[in-house]
Amino acid sequence: MKKRDRILKNREFSSIISQRRIVKTPSYILYWQPKAQDHPRVGISVGKKLGNAVHRNLVKRQVRSMVDCIFQFDEDYDTILIIRPVY
Repeated sequence: MKKRDRILKNREFSSIISQRRIVKTPSYILYWQPKAQDHPRVGISVGKKLGNAVHRNLVKRQVRSMVDCIFQFDEDYDTILIIRPVY
């Protein structure tokens, strides 16, 4: 996933989360809002409950790879994906 396709700034994360358009599952939470730029973007967040920094970065890389395969980047939404620990 290219850097231009990612949401990186905390301010952008907060604005999308504050819109309260949400889908919850036991393994992730998905927030979205209409795209702010000319192309859709994806933000990925992994909480500290999931493990140490090495494990969280591994999960982020894996999720980024899955998003790259599944997401077509022609959608009309900016999306935030928050990964939850599954016990």
